[in-house]
Amino acid sequence: MVNAQAGGQWYPPEWPERIRALAGGGLTPVVPRRAATVMLLKDTGDGPAVHMLRRRTSMAFAGGAYAYPGGGVDPRDDDRHVRWAGPTRAWWADRLGVDGTGAQAIVCAAVRETYEEAGVLLAGPTPDTVVGDTTGDDWEADRAALVARETSFAEFLDRRGLVLRSDLLGAWTRWITPEFEPRRYDTWFFVAALPEGQRTRNASTEADRTVWITPRAAAEGYDRGELLMMPPTIATLRRLTAYGTAAEVLEAAPARDLTPVLATARLVEGEIVLSWPGHDEFTKHIPTGGAPE
Repeated sequence: MVNAQAGGQWYPPEWPERIRALAGGGLTPVVPRRAATVMLLKDTGDGPAVHMLRRRTSMAFAGGAYAYPGGGVDPRDDDRHVRWAGPTRAWWADRLGVDGTGAQAIVCAAVRETYEEAGVLLAGPTPDTVVGDTTGDDWEADRAALVARETSFAEFLDRRGLVLRSDLLGAWTRWITPEFEPRRYDTWFFVAALPEGQRTRNASTEADRTVWITPRAAAEGYDRGELLMMPPTIATLRRLTAYGTAAEVLEAAPARDLTPVLATARLVEGEIVLSWPGHDEFTKHIPTGGAPE
C-alpha cells in the first residue's frame, strides 16, 4: 500500500509512525548502501526523452513508482582491475566526493545497472568506441550472469575485451534516503546519451513496463497524479526540462552541485515537518497523531 500526496509523490503510509519514532529516539537509522542510477537520454523532435521504468507494485521499496535504471554497488567493483576510458579514477573521486576505489565502484554500478536493467552498455573494444547491438543470446547470457552476481562486472569486461567508457557519463545529483526509511541508499544520479546502434528493452525483473518520455511530459503526468514518483525522480525531471538536447544535458553535468540531498524531520509546534533541503514542493506537515498535510 502506497499513498500519493501532492500529485504523484510516493508517500508510504508507514512514514508518519517511523518519523515519530525517529524523533522520539525509538528508531536507529540504518547505514545507507551506495547506489547509482542513470538517466538515459535520446533526442526527439520535442527535445530529449528519458528512459524510465515502472517498478512492480509487489516491490517492497517504491512499488508502482517510475524510476531510472539503477541499483546498489557491487563490493567486488571496489578494487578489481577495470579497463577504463575517460576521466581518471582520481577525477571521479573528487567529483563524487569519495575515494578512488569508491569512485570506481560507483561508476561501475552506473554502467552495470544500465546494462542489467535496460540492455544498454556504455563500453567498447577501444577507448573511443562503443559496442553495437547487445540483444543477442550470448549478450543475454552475460547479462543474466551479472544480474545473478555469478560474475563481476570487471570479469565480464575483461572476458569480452571491453573498456568502460566513463566519459559517456555525467554526474548530475546525489540523494540519500531519509533516516527513517528501513531501506536506505546513498545514490549518485548520472546522465548518459543512448549510444548509436543500441536500443533499450525491459530487461529488469523489477519493472512491469518501460517508457521513453520527455521530462516535461513525465512531470505533467506526475502533477496530474498519473505517474507515481519518489522525490529525487521528479526533482531531476524538472531540472532536465531546461535542456533542448541530450548533449546540452551532458555539457551541463560537470557544473552540477553534488551536495547530498537528505530529508530532515523536525518537531515544530506539535507537528512533525518533513522537508528536503532546496526542494520545498516535497515539504510535509504531519500532526503528532495524524496523516500528512
